[in-house]
Amino acid sequence: MPTTNQANEGAVQSRVVTQRVACDWRHAYALASDPARLPDWASGLAKSTLVPHGDHWMATTPDGEARLRFAPANDFGVLDHWVAPEGVPEIYLPFRVIGVAPGICELQFTLLRQPHMDDAAFERDAGWIARDLQSLRRLLEAG
Repeated sequence: MPTTNQANEGAVQSRVVTQRVACDWRHAYALASDPARLPDWASGLAKSTLVPHGDHWMATTPDGEARLRFAPANDFGVLDHWVAPEGVPEIYLPFRVIGVAPGICELQFTLLRQPHMDDAAFERDAGWIARDLQSLRRLLEAG
């Protein structure tokens, strides 16, 4: 049986970034799962309209063009997506919306540290995600 240190070797660092929102989780899911709405709140992912391209979407991100795939529509609040920036292997981005009380939900985005990320890049991405989730909260709470 591996020791704790052995079990953690090679483990990816992660951080869950959350945002509480005063709206029903189904409403949050409907808006957040719509690729056409990403430029309204996800500045880290889409600077302009996403363009459908077969089984994925193309987006202009702050770092250039990227291919995006999204989890299929579901009744569980799963908003996972995969992003493949130019020249970088596809990145998995776990994202959930969870109903925590009537009319209140929580957005939960798990940032997985990528092999090429130094500490500063990991912190920068965590801050960017927090700002994007705040933008999504404002959009959802505005109606």
